[in-house]
Amino acid sequence: MTAFFQLLFQGIALGCIYALVALGFTVVYRASKVINFAQGSLLLVGAYLVSVLATGLNLPFVLAVIAAIALLAAGCAIFQMMVLQRVLGQPVFVLVMITIGLSIVIDAAIPAIFGGNARILGDPWGASAVHVGGVTFNWVRIWTVLCTALILALYFVFDRFSRYGLAMRATAADEEAALAVGVPVRRVYALTWAIAGGVAVVGGLFLAGFPGSVNPSLGNVSLRAFPAIILGGLDSPPGAVVGGITIGIVEVMASGYAPGWLGSDFSAVAPYVVMILVLLCRPYGLFGTRPVERV
Repeated sequence: MTAFFQLLFQGIALGCIYALVALGFTVVYRASKVINFAQGSLLLVGAYLVSVLATGLNLPFVLAVIAAIALLAAGCAIFQMMVLQRVLGQPVFVLVMITIGLSIVIDAAIPAIFGGNARILGDPWGASAVHVGGVTFNWVRIWTVLCTALILALYFVFDRFSRYGLAMRATAADEEAALAVGVPVRRVYALTWAIAGGVAVVGGLFLAGFPGSVNPSLGNVSLRAFPAIILGGLDSPPGAVVGGITIGIVEVMASGYAPGWLGSDFSAVAPYVVMILVLLCRPYGLFGTRPVERV
């Protein structure tokens, strides 16, 4: 049972990172129906920002994280206003291709600027851990779970009770009706990108937190998290959380318990198997909204 609880804890911690990635996808898609394929690359930028601010400029780690969140959130909002707003009204495919282009540019620029070698993150927890009943709880994973829970709680409070949260939900429900009653839809779009950038910093931080280094391959996590997004439902923030944690647990459990005849990399395939099985029963994900067609 010790091995089971060890894997379960690791799966929950990994699932929390996937939940943050999925939330970044979801907030943008829910408002604009655009899948932001640059979200994984934004995680990469967030991790490098924290590393540069904490180790390059020697800022206190907490201050470096806050500054990185502010910088990337502002950068994402500016990108939305300066680039994506100029092509509003075009087919969704055009906006999706722009996000893919942004991802390619980031993935090429990061190693060109910082090199291909790993950088020190500058985190305060290192590889320290707490041992309880034979189960090892790494501090970085403990902080991953706690900070993810806090961020998700703050987001859901903002989404449910704030003025702009209401505007985001109104835009998601019916953009034309929201415009008719005075909702600043363009500002909502920029806000969703800012939120996606902010959560990307936290996701990138904890993804790089163990063993404490930042490298250009971190952006690939978006592909690993994609089953979580589809599983929960593209337009459902609660689904992003449930899907992320579910996929994290499935991936880690498969790495520990999958029989050898399935191959050494079955843990990378298992989330997609679960996703396909769920979609066979619920084509729009566990919490996705079925589109209403009027004839």
